[in-house]
Amino acid sequence: MLCGLQIVDFTMTTRPKLGLPSKSDSPTASDRDPARKPVRNSTAKSRTLSRNTTQVAPPAKTPRGRDGAPRRDMGDRPPRKDFSDRPPRTERGERPARAPGADDAPKRPWTPRPERDSRPPRAEGGERAPRGNFADRPPRSDRGERPARTSGADDAPKRPWTPRPERDSRPPRAEGSERPRSAKPAAAPLRPAKPWEERDMDKKGRVKAVPAEDGDDHPKDGIRVSRWLADRGAASRREADDWIVRGWVTVDGEVAVLGQRVLSHQKVEVNKEARADQALRVTVLMHKPVGFVSGQAEDGHEPASVLFVPENQWMGDKSGQTFNRNHLRGLAPAGRLDIDSHGLLVLTQDGRVARVLIGEDSTIEKEYLVRVRATKSFGNGPLSEVFPAESLALLNHGLELDDQPLKPAKVSWQNEEQMRFVLREGKKRQIRRMCDAVGLEVVALKRVRIGRIPLADLPVGKWRYLRPDEAF
Repeated sequence: MLCGLQIVDFTMTTRPKLGLPSKSDSPTASDRDPARKPVRNSTAKSRTLSRNTTQVAPPAKTPRGRDGAPRRDMGDRPPRKDFSDRPPRTERGERPARAPGADDAPKRPWTPRPERDSRPPRAEGGERAPRGNFADRPPRSDRGERPARTSGADDAPKRPWTPRPERDSRPPRAEGSERPRSAKPAAAPLRPAKPWEERDMDKKGRVKAVPAEDGDDHPKDGIRVSRWLADRGAASRREADDWIVRGWVTVDGEVAVLGQRVLSHQKVEVNKEARADQALRVTVLMHKPVGFVSGQAEDGHEPASVLFVPENQWMGDKSGQTFNRNHLRGLAPAGRLDIDSHGLLVLTQDGRVARVLIGEDSTIEKEYLVRVRATKSFGNGPLSEVFPAESLALLNHGLELDDQPLKPAKVSWQNEEQMRFVLREGKKRQIRRMCDAVGLEVVALKRVRIGRIPLADLPVGKWRYLRPDEAF
């Protein structure tokens, strides 16, 4: 084992000994070929081979134009054309003579037209004499008599209006008014249908014919079948004509024809196909306000049917139906509601619904909330407590109107001044007359239910359609 410091001789090996050129003999950076790329390797041998290896420069690029085609060598371009032999241009003042063949003939002198030879010349400072055929023309008005126009408007007085010969029959326009414009003919107004309760119906809900003054149901010459159906509320005339064209209407067992007339003793029937068409008819539930009559207009009061417009349809209507003008045809109230009352009112196009509500064998209940006050003294205390029990029992059953006994009713007190009436019939002002008979006066009346259909949240003056899943 060796111990201590030892000196090792490392002799430097020079580049010439290795057979390599010295750094002073190598070309400078400025003498090197720019196309020659140096390669850096880890060993001296590799560096020597890289520097001694000749690298080929890439071929020069051929110049090309925008279209990609090689450009033409300008060395083979032909010389420009020599224009030394071209004759000099002539000045405008030295215009050469025309070539032979042009029109060099002199123009003929001007001569007046033959038809103007007889025209007298105009005198100096004077006017030209009128032509022969216009001698009777009136002279023109002098422009100097025209009044000066004011700035911005014509204040000259207008001549009085005179009617044209073809407009003598037209009435003059009133001063300050506009002439009425010719408007398109408006659709024929829909007459309010006659209330169902005012129509004479049999037990099956069929409308009977209205007798004429002579006792016959119809005039002697008869009426059209379409009118016969329209008068009974079965359909409109147009709809009845469509039924007749389709062969859905028979007269005495034979298919009716368009324009056929029917007499009072003849039997008119409608097929099942037309009945299916009736299923498209609508029933409307309306919250009638005070001041509207349920039926036709009377004493200046409008019928409730005028409220049946798209603007008044309730937002909570879940029937899925939209307003249609055809829904107005034959739409009539099924039941009365006085002008001083408000609440649920039914308007329908379907006679079957009307028969269920107001037919002779109808058993549909109608519920009312009535606020009353005493017209005579019943004692001290709340009216509901001092009102005689005998009078309350009489309201439930035992009263007569127009010499006819009333059907049993359900009458009870709701609070000190309000009563609840449930009726199965609807005579004119029945509740008010019943209360008058027992010493009470109706202050307010509201119908809240018809059969199984309640008024619920329907606002005053609004309406909705009867849903298919609803029935009275």
